[in-house]
Amino acid sequence: MNFSDKVVYQIYPKSFCDSNGDGNGDIRGIIGKLDYLKRLGVDLIWSTPFFVSPMNDNGYDVADYRAIDPRFGTMSDVEELIAEADKRGIGLMFDMVFNHTSTEHEWFQRAIKGEQKYIDYYIFKDGAPDKPPTNWESKFGGNAWEYVPHLKKWYLHLFDVTQADLNWENPEVRAELKDILCFWKSKGLKGFRFDVVNLISKPAEFVDDDRGDGRRFYTDGRHVHEFLKELVADSGIDGMITVGEMSSTSLDNCIRYTNPNEHELSMAFSFHHLKVDYKDGQKWELMPPDIGALKKLFATWQEGMSDAGGWNAVFWCNHDQPRAISRFGDDKNYWAQSAKMLAAAIHFMRGTPYIYQGEELGMTNAKYTSIDQYRDVESLNYYNIMLKNGKTVEEAIEILGERSRDNGRTPMQWSAEKHAGFSTVEPWIIPPDNYKTINAAAEVDDPDSVFNFYRQLIALRKRYKIIADGDIKFIEPDNNDVLAYERTLGDQKLTVLCNFRDHDVRLRQSVKDFGGEKLIGNYDGVEDYLRPFEVAVLK
Repeated sequence: MNFSDKVVYQIYPKSFCDSNGDGNGDIRGIIGKLDYLKRLGVDLIWSTPFFVSPMNDNGYDVADYRAIDPRFGTMSDVEELIAEADKRGIGLMFDMVFNHTSTEHEWFQRAIKGEQKYIDYYIFKDGAPDKPPTNWESKFGGNAWEYVPHLKKWYLHLFDVTQADLNWENPEVRAELKDILCFWKSKGLKGFRFDVVNLISKPAEFVDDDRGDGRRFYTDGRHVHEFLKELVADSGIDGMITVGEMSSTSLDNCIRYTNPNEHELSMAFSFHHLKVDYKDGQKWELMPPDIGALKKLFATWQEGMSDAGGWNAVFWCNHDQPRAISRFGDDKNYWAQSAKMLAAAIHFMRGTPYIYQGEELGMTNAKYTSIDQYRDVESLNYYNIMLKNGKTVEEAIEILGERSRDNGRTPMQWSAEKHAGFSTVEPWIIPPDNYKTINAAAEVDDPDSVFNFYRQLIALRKRYKIIADGDIKFIEPDNNDVLAYERTLGDQKLTVLCNFRDHDVRLRQSVKDFGGEKLIGNYDGVEDYLRPFEVAVLK
């Protein structure tokens, strides 16, 4: 499938739409909003997991890959969702969490009962109860190993203690995972997203990391490319749209993951551009975004992937990230301008754009004031870690307000009705107060809304081949206020100019000199300079 002109919409089902009044989003809620998504113009829906799960990590701890968690609905609901989306020209992509399973999965339960076959499905190491095999740290905090006393073994969990890492060195594990893909492919899916898939290949020997948290030993590991080739070929998904979430990855590896000649994945998510506001590289330490660093990262990845035949998934937001408008824009004084500028900044890049639910409405961070309002396991863990390390409650709440994954998980803001029109009862997590003004009902029929700006961006990608297939080159490299690049295809050229500041900014030449006709922007007309958070696309 050609995917260069496609746009993907990510749904986090638990927070999208509650159809049965239990406070949680569900599959029938998604079905009820398909016409909204058709109006937006997206081609594919990527849904995060709704498989059977204890929900310790909101579904990324899968207990059964072939069964639907009753909280979300039934298999017949899923089959109806696939069919109804297909009627509207929208394909479904499901999220496959293959680095680890829930410890409630049958495989793990049989492992801890001592069945050697299933012990070998995971990464167990013998050892004393007071000495983990390595000093590696879990990405959710604490040591990455958990002791099972009656087995006298430790198991690896790079994430939550209830998420045990699978042993991809075991061919039986790989065969199980291929069968799961075949099962869902037969249901009519158009693609798959693979969670932290570049972490699946662990080292031959497990040793302490004297320089970090252990990730250098398992990120983009020694067999990861051959494992992916095998998975894709043997499950028959090579012609489908596939995207890999790549944790702490490298450009060279992502070129290999996504170059069509390698037959691994269609595209890759990388996250380096979403760390430019990490003080000293630490997620839980705040600083303003370094726009100069952001520009360099975009240029490196966009131009590097383009030159070598790789393909990016381009995005700002997802279920693991704070809202971009609160992070890189001004969600108070320049709310609409910021939302539109950030949208255009990536939708004109080379790659497949992903829209995260509510992003097309300009949804913001939650701005919670109490730890009791948070639900995310990572946020709750790090709140306690921050307090233990000397932060005050006020400081910890401020940091969570900027960094918590819950910022991206608040209910979709459908209307100004109670609970944002998401549910008839109090949701599992409360919406921001601004749902009364920022919501779909207020935007879908407003031609100047953020929603309709996104509609225009999607339509332009399909209308102009230069957006889908053109080359890219970044310009204005020394201007740390502006992200600017050119797209070219034959003798055609587009120039995209984005001001990331809340004040007027001048470029090396008049904005009017970059091109003739203005294709799209978030201000009327064209001035010699860029206005606050302005985007101007010139051709």
